[in-house]
Parts: sequence; structure tokens; C-alpha cells
Amino acid sequence: MAVAQIALVGAGVMGSHHARVISQSARAELAFLVDPRESVGRAVAAKFGATWVPELPSLANVDAVVVAAATEAHYPLAMRILSEQTPLLVEKPVADSLLRTEEILAAADALDLPFMCGLLERFNPAIVTVRPLIESPFHITAARHSPYADRIKTGVAWDLLVHDIDLAVTLMGSAPTQVDARLGFFHPSSVAGAEDVVETLLEFQGGAIAQVSASRVGQRKIRQLSVYENDRLIELDLLRRDVTIYHHISENSADGEGRGYKQQTVIEIPELLTSQEPLTAQFDHFVDLLDGKADSAAERASILPSHRVIAEVIAKRPVTT
Repeated sequence: MAVAQIALVGAGVMGSHHARVISQSARAELAFLVDPRESVGRAVAAKFGATWVPELPSLANVDAVVVAAATEAHYPLAMRILSEQTPLLVEKPVADSLLRTEEILAAADALDLPFMCGLLERFNPAIVTVRPLIESPFHITAARHSPYADRIKTGVAWDLLVHDIDLAVTLMGSAPTQVDARLGFFHPSSVAGAEDVVETLLEFQGGAIAQVSASRVGQRKIRQLSVYENDRLIELDLLRRDVTIYHHISENSADGEGRGYKQQTVIEIPELLTSQEPLTAQFDHFVDLLDGKADSAAERASILPSHRVIAEVIAKRPVTT
């Protein structure tokens, strides 16, 4: 494919990041920046050399669309874009309900169109490095905590938890067979019914388990993931983007009389396979899908498992009247 002509919907925080990444790509050109707010849309479009339009134009001369609009706008936008048989990258979640998400993906499947969801941590350099190393994980723990942000109106499940649910599913190699969760509601500024803390336990076929914690009422950012196998522990700091592997060898009494202990552990620090910014790597993968260099069917199939888990989690929200 020649340089891909991209339309971007949304000029907010994530939209601005997407605009930067698309404009910097040698494989794509930001043709249109779509946002109903003229002052905001024009400013972002001018900064990255695109044409501002208040609503989605005809897609006849567009090769793909990136949607970074509000979640409630995803469904009508996605169905319009797919109806014009145009490939799509949409920020998570795909839509504001599981039913609508399944409908969108069914439409993309029927057309066999390239379709991606912005599950960005898949492209974190630490995850890219670890994925080929994982063999037989039986226990995964993850913590994703952040300070409170007033601009985030959805609960923490869709904002943060979904990333580590997706990673757990990816690293385990299958969707969970059981999902249990506890939700906490604490911050006075949160929308009624929107959870601030989630503790989730996933069980996988064969008995493997994952414990995933998400909080948006922390006092610092935490992005930690641990993968346990029979003979090693793999620890990742997704914020610092580093990986450490531990192999326990022996443990003995420190003095021969049981006072304390000494432990021998081999520590490996693998070199990262990439240092590429995750958003740039994600867009490169999207262009690979457009070019037929990556498997579109497999990409589409990888999206629903995490969305189904989050749907089960938020089903535990209390009924509000």
C-alpha cells in the first residue's frame, strides 16, 4: 500500500497523541481531524498538518479511521465506518455495552476488515520482550493504580483494569473460565455507580489463576505485573518498562542453628527487544493489518475476551435509582 490516508476522530488528550503518532509515521498521512469543537479541532489539525472537519466526511478517499472520541460515540461511528468498508482502530472500550461491541466485531468479521482496539499495553516494550519467554504460567498478579483524575468519568474497570485483564488473557493463552470481583466506591467526585477500586480473581482452564487489582484513588502510579512458572518468576514494571527474571536455587540456615536463612537466587535482566513508544508500535501494527502483513482475523478475535470479563465485572455494580 502507498502512504495510508487516515481520518482521526477526536482531538482530546488521546486524540492529540494519535494525531502526533500518525503525522510522524512514514507509512501514513493524517488527512482529516474530526471534532465538533471548532477551536479545539482546528488547533490540533493545524499542529499536525491535517484538515479539520466538524463531522466524519465521506470515506471514499480514506484508507482507515482512528476513533478516539467519547465512548458513547463509538458505536454509531464504528457502524458508519464499517458500512463504508473502511478499516478501523478504536480506543477501548470498543463500545458502551458488550452487546454493541459484539455487533461491531461481527460486522468487521463479515467484511473481513482490519480492526483494532486500543489495548495499548500489548505494545509496552516489557510485554513485547516477555511474551516470547512465557512458557507455562500458572499464576499472574497485576496491580494498576493511579491518582484520581476528574476527567475520567467511567469506572476504573474500563479505564485501567481492562489493560491487565487483556494481558492476563494474552499471557495465559485463553479466556478465563471463572470471573470473581469486588468493587469499591469511595471518591466523592465519582459518577454514581462508577467504581474506584476493583479486585478481580480469574480462573483459567487447568486451574491457573490471575489476581488483578485496579484503583484510581491511589497516591502514585503503579503498573506492576508478575508471572509465575514452576521454575521462575518474571516481574515487570510496565511504567519503567523493565523486566527481571528470578530462579530460586537453594535456601539454608544462615548460621547452622536456624537463626535466619540464606537464599541463592539467579537473577536475569533481559535486554528489551524494543524501545519504541507503545502508541507508535500500535499504529505500526495497524498499518501492518492494512498492508496484509498481520492477521486481521486473529486481531479481531483477540478483542472480545477482555471485554467479556469487564462486562462480568461491572455487572456487579449496585443498581442505582
